[in-house]
Amino acid sequence: MKNNKFLLALMFGLIAILLMACSGEGSETSGDAEETQTMGDDVEDATELTFWTFTELHNDFYANAVDRWNEENPDKAIKLKAETYPYDQMHNNLLLALQSGEGAPDIVDVEISRFPNYLAGEPQLLPMNEYVEPVIDDFVKARFEIYSKDGQYYGMPTHVGATMMYYNTEIMEEAGVDIDSIETWDDYVEAGKKVVENTDAMMTTVPTGDYLPYWSLVSQRGSDFTNAEGELTINNQANIDTLQFQHDLVSKHEIAELTPGGEPHAEEFYSYMNEGGAASLVMPMWYMGRFLDYMPDLSGKMAIRPLPAWEEGGNRSAGMGGTGTVVTNQTEHPDLAREFLAYAKLSEEGNIDLWKVLGFDPPMWTVWEDPALQEDNEYFDYFSDEIFETLLSVREEINELHITEKTPAIAQEINTNVLDSVLRQESQTPEEALNAAQEAVENQ
Repeated sequence: MKNNKFLLALMFGLIAILLMACSGEGSETSGDAEETQTMGDDVEDATELTFWTFTELHNDFYANAVDRWNEENPDKAIKLKAETYPYDQMHNNLLLALQSGEGAPDIVDVEISRFPNYLAGEPQLLPMNEYVEPVIDDFVKARFEIYSKDGQYYGMPTHVGATMMYYNTEIMEEAGVDIDSIETWDDYVEAGKKVVENTDAMMTTVPTGDYLPYWSLVSQRGSDFTNAEGELTINNQANIDTLQFQHDLVSKHEIAELTPGGEPHAEEFYSYMNEGGAASLVMPMWYMGRFLDYMPDLSGKMAIRPLPAWEEGGNRSAGMGGTGTVVTNQTEHPDLAREFLAYAKLSEEGNIDLWKVLGFDPPMWTVWEDPALQEDNEYFDYFSDEIFETLLSVREEINELHITEKTPAIAQEINTNVLDSVLRQESQTPEEALNAAQEAVENQ
């Protein structure tokens, strides 16, 4: 009986595979990797470990880790065969491999919203407690709780994902607003009125197709869509009030408009921001790379600050998004695989590389003041040198997220129905829409 939930997750995965096969999209759930790269293949007598990921960029981080590991541990050198798959294909294949008992890699990246699938029933993953517990005080602990179950830590985090406010200082200065004077959301609204009155820009935009900014504000005020016991709390009062606030930014205060393209990863939005359409944006720190890649004209104009607090002294950030890297129970080298993963993700060198190689805010907060993280790079050139000073100021203000098997359904319901009906169509109040979402997810 203990594997019923896992079997249920597997059943849904199989249904998805069958549906994709019928529509001619079977390549998304089976087949060869899009990219295969072997690290350390020039080292004699190295033990081969396999690694799966859905983001090719992560391979650069592990290539550095393998080189350092082999140099420091010649007696237990490794050769890491890294395979990159499309997002859905990798997660579905992993679910099937773990349940069937064969075909899983030694080490694998699992995206945060899919992680509950692999914790259902008895996890087919190896706990990492002996490596995590001695160093956890040096980390933002909430990032480990996401990938844990019954006191066992399975996933090693890739970043904090601290949500911040990105300000266009050129627009804010034109409006006569000092961004450091914005301490609460009430201050933010008043600053937004000055922006709209004195410039051609809006203060911000509100997405209708991406619930991450909404979830950030929900988490910031101490709420979530499920509680610590896994019970649904989609329609609680804090969530209703938060969605009402987003609605009011557009319809009452008139300092925001709906996000072009519906979400902050749309080409329309990149163009809009790049041309100075909005003075600010709520997104995690990993979004910095989007500015560099898609909004080059804003280089030198953007500053990162904590979120305004809901009340004086309240939290000013939230941890959003993430990838937990795990060791599966099918590895033939459990000690070596776990030791290497801990070396890559829990060491100072590894966390410094998360910033230097990937541009991520490392979950080990004790390295945030390390000189290596202050060296000139493209992120400091774009945003100024205050990035980690700002991050340090909020490290104790990031709540744990409750990720459950219901998380994908919650995301789908909010992205597809709630935000659109409340913000775009205005056909439902926040309370009506969130009540409907709660009922829909309960019935799934």
